[in-house]
Amino acid sequence: MKLKKYVPKIIISAMVLLCITGFIAYRNAGPSSHAQMISLLRKLEKHNDIVTNPFNAKPKLVYIDSLLNLRGNNHNMYALSVKAPLLLKEGQEQKAVDIYENLINRMDFSAVNDMLPDMGIAYMRLGERSNCMLNHTGSSCIFPIKDEGVHRIKTGSTKAIQVYESILKSDPDDLSSRWLLNVAFMTLGTYPKAVPKEFLIPNLDADTGYKVKPFTDMAADLGLDVFGRAGGVIVDDFNNDGYLDIVTSGWDISDPMHYFQNNKDGTFTNVTEQSGLKGITGGLNIQQVDYNNDGNLDIFVLRGAWNTQGFGNQPPSLLRNNGDGTFTDVTIPSGLLYFHPTQAATWADFNNDGYLDVFIGTEDSGGGDAGGTHTCMLYINNGDGTFTNVTDNAHCNLTAFVKGVTSADYNNDGWPDIFISTLNGYKYLLKNKCKSGKAVEFEDVSIAAGLDKNREPTFTTWFFDYDNDGWPDIMVGGYNGKANVPLGYYAAAEGLGRPIPKMGNPFLFHNNHDGTFTEVTNEVGLNKVVFNMGANFGDIDNDGYPDMYFGTGNPDFRSLVPNKLFKNIDGKRFADVTTSSRMGNLQKGHGVAFADFRNVGIQDVFIEMGGAYKGDSYNSSLYVNPGQSNNNWISLKLEGVKANRCAIGSHIKVTFTENGVKRSVYKDVNSGGSFGSSPLRQEIGIGLANRIDDIEIKWAGSQTVQHFKNLAPNQFLHITEGDDKVTAVHLNKLTFKHKAGIPMCMPMTASTDK
Repeated sequence: MKLKKYVPKIIISAMVLLCITGFIAYRNAGPSSHAQMISLLRKLEKHNDIVTNPFNAKPKLVYIDSLLNLRGNNHNMYALSVKAPLLLKEGQEQKAVDIYENLINRMDFSAVNDMLPDMGIAYMRLGERSNCMLNHTGSSCIFPIKDEGVHRIKTGSTKAIQVYESILKSDPDDLSSRWLLNVAFMTLGTYPKAVPKEFLIPNLDADTGYKVKPFTDMAADLGLDVFGRAGGVIVDDFNNDGYLDIVTSGWDISDPMHYFQNNKDGTFTNVTEQSGLKGITGGLNIQQVDYNNDGNLDIFVLRGAWNTQGFGNQPPSLLRNNGDGTFTDVTIPSGLLYFHPTQAATWADFNNDGYLDVFIGTEDSGGGDAGGTHTCMLYINNGDGTFTNVTDNAHCNLTAFVKGVTSADYNNDGWPDIFISTLNGYKYLLKNKCKSGKAVEFEDVSIAAGLDKNREPTFTTWFFDYDNDGWPDIMVGGYNGKANVPLGYYAAAEGLGRPIPKMGNPFLFHNNHDGTFTEVTNEVGLNKVVFNMGANFGDIDNDGYPDMYFGTGNPDFRSLVPNKLFKNIDGKRFADVTTSSRMGNLQKGHGVAFADFRNVGIQDVFIEMGGAYKGDSYNSSLYVNPGQSNNNWISLKLEGVKANRCAIGSHIKVTFTENGVKRSVYKDVNSGGSFGSSPLRQEIGIGLANRIDDIEIKWAGSQTVQHFKNLAPNQFLHITEGDDKVTAVHLNKLTFKHKAGIPMCMPMTASTDK
């Protein structure tokens, strides 16, 4: 039987229409826009709680139980075999294991063999629940697993090993099972010695040639270890006190947001309820933006991604920051209400009028999906708190399964352009043809730019200047595995040295300064198995070259592969430093933010963890950087006047002399990657330079250029457009303490001559 056939697609479409119709009637009744959105979200949650929802196992379990409760059908083996994986998706691993153990003694040989992979992962998940979740530490599920990460309760992994050894004796080429077998031995602390020689994947615990100092996950110590499903994160200053706060979201329409306010003393307080965010649920991605130029950072919530059959037809939320610690949902009066599945948007001033506009990439699965057709959208800011949809006239009405969008002025002509990443494999570069006083218009220059040569499915994306030549390059994460093949298969193949070209690796396109790009993935050492779902970039050692951290995975429970950290080596290549960094979390990784949480000039990394199913929830992590070098830094908060208030799209060029050599670091004001938002305060490393020769700011919109010369490093500066003086911002250095009261050692920083 096929559960997805129980409710015809026409019923789903009707339910979506009913929900929207009911909402319109409710809207006309007159409640506040905030209350209207909360009501709408609750209605969608109720309507999505049906058996045909592919990511909602609970109603399917209810149906299966109704079958099992029929007279004479209490031990129906087929129904039980369907129930067990549903229990796993709901996080009821012990019940799933009990069913598998019951069935295995009652089925014939072939049926048992078919069931073993599911049984193996059920045991693995049971081990993770008992150890990594219920007895969570900062070392839990960190690959390679060692020290406190080794399981204390060994039943789950021990049983899993028995299952995977049985599978591999029948099918030695099952690389997914081989990968999980080796991981299971790691969780017991017996890798590699106890792994049968014929099944061993050697050197999984070996470090790479280039090493960094290990980070420490302190999310639990600080009360920031949100246990939930996939979601987004924003790290920024929402109350304008200079200190960085944290906002997270969860992808399911029922998942709550969380707002952690920085107490300015090394601790955080959860102020979600008093901020008005309670009831504003869902959102696989969230972004900060000052859409109304009032100096308060607002929040944009993107919903519906990955959902098909109409379940992804969900609204966004534009949450206005009221400047008093509260937020109000203004989606409806702003004109941004739509019903499309998306996690991808980019805010930029596309017409250079001083207000931020938004381009939204939607997920169109094609094939007559019951949810309808989903076309990308461009909303222009009217400057009065409202937006106008100009998609068709702007010629950016693309239809594709969009997973990431980003914007930058790739050709340095003063107008922000758009890059679009899709699971369809096409990569779109839209050149902004806007001229002063004219309507926004884009031209598809993907082929002319040379981006059409790569047709691999991709996910997260961003513009950054990885080699500091003054021209923005493009990073886009590959997501091109074979259908129904767990990601452990590719990790095992890589570990065994078997060729797997272009399987889930990041792709890097170098800007040729002439409107074209050249793919340099192999040349810079990025031809590695990653399969990232969320990612961002920062500078972990302040050398002025951006590094990258990738959250990995897919909805399959067997896709247990480590998140990856890549260190930029002088803008020439990237080194995989995952092992030495101790940031290779095996659980599903999503929204990522790099930020100097402690005001010490060293960037830490926050990542929102968790998968698509309730049973694949996990704890978020805050990886605290011990300090990697004696390099110096400068932190810049830009305030636009003619430019948009938070200066998104402004270009920064920091020039300094290091070891007798003059060089420059280039950075655009943005929040980083397309999945996870770093602070708009730009944190820039300058190597061993003890003075900054020049900071050049080219302001977005007006393209006005300002220079600030002969500045001391290692300070926080506020720069206002048109003001020739910089303002030093004095922030307390914060110390994070472990639960036992032991402070995190202060990272090393270079001396200055302020």
